[in-house]
Amino acid sequence: MPRYRYEAVDSAGEVLRDEIEAPTPEAAVERLRDQGLLPLSVKEAKSGFLHSSLGQPLFSQRRALSRKSVMLLTQQLASLLHAGMPLDRALTILIGVNDDEQARVLLERVQEKVRGGSSLADALEAQGAFSRFYLNMIRAGEAGGALEVVLKRLTEFLERSQALRETVTSALIYPIILLTVSALSVIILLTFVVPQFQRLFADAGKALPLATQIVIAVGDGFRHYWWAGAILIILGIMALRQQLSQPENRTRWDRWLLRLPLFGDLIAKVETARLSRTLGTLLGNGVSLLNALTIVRETLSNQVMAAALGEVAEHVKTGRGLAEPLQDTENFPKLAVQMIRVGEETGQLQEMLIQIADTYDGEVQTAVKRLLTLLEPVMILGLGVIIAGIIMSILVAILSLNELAF
Repeated sequence: MPRYRYEAVDSAGEVLRDEIEAPTPEAAVERLRDQGLLPLSVKEAKSGFLHSSLGQPLFSQRRALSRKSVMLLTQQLASLLHAGMPLDRALTILIGVNDDEQARVLLERVQEKVRGGSSLADALEAQGAFSRFYLNMIRAGEAGGALEVVLKRLTEFLERSQALRETVTSALIYPIILLTVSALSVIILLTFVVPQFQRLFADAGKALPLATQIVIAVGDGFRHYWWAGAILIILGIMALRQQLSQPENRTRWDRWLLRLPLFGDLIAKVETARLSRTLGTLLGNGVSLLNALTIVRETLSNQVMAAALGEVAEHVKTGRGLAEPLQDTENFPKLAVQMIRVGEETGQLQEMLIQIADTYDGEVQTAVKRLLTLLEPVMILGLGVIIAGIIMSILVAILSLNELAF
């Protein structure tokens, strides 16, 4: 999704400069107004060499807090409020004990706004470091006089999300290491080992077999034109990022990902678990279904499923409920849709959504383990075939030289 740089004035008259994701400039302006800001200017953020895959700069003056920092601050604030501390005193303690300079400065700005009469949600929103989901949860907790309870639920939500993310990341470490070692092994063979035999073959003065010629040519390419390959890879990555920054290209890419065997089903389950847990948590804290769907849509990374959820929200406005429009999109797992239908019929939609999230979190972990169980032998077999091919090409050439000697 494109990113736009904006200048806006908040309710306190402070000028804010940051970036926001939106499909169009008009949508960015509307989103800023929804946050209680008065937009002064909205311009598309330029992407270039120092920008990441979705147009986010690699180096910026204003860097969002990490998920782990947000989770830790939420947990600490919940504990202090549970102990009977007033909000201002709790913020003072957090500022004093926090070793992260960025988090400490943010907390100081939040405390200043709270002392000025702002609610905690408004003070956090002014920092531009928290998601709409997080802010709406805090706002609902303040409105219902249950800020401490909401903070505990937020902590649980963030911990579960972090646990799922770490499970997937940890599972990918071994395949990445295996792939890296495999690539290095092949490169070493082609650039250091094969050239040693090349001198022997050149002295023999005999035409080499085609397989040996191909291996030697590839090795020469690695040794003499590696820089060209690196440039092509960088240009390819930059071109891909530029293409994915366009909404229509990103939608086509996400649709293709959903159609992939094994991986498409895994992506759908990850997004469904995220949708269910976020929606269930919001509904449990008094946020209306329509507003919750709008917030949840922004948490989905797959644009096809996010667009489908937008269509569902339009149907919810007409009173159709949630399960039927979800089923009509055909983008969400049938089991999840049926469980949502049961939740609506029994009046326990919030509990059913959390149960769906737990179910699909477990399925995602199982699916990742199965994929890795299949991927590891495939990678090992592929590496063996490549190395065996290189060795066989050298052996064929050596055997041809022995025949020439006799």
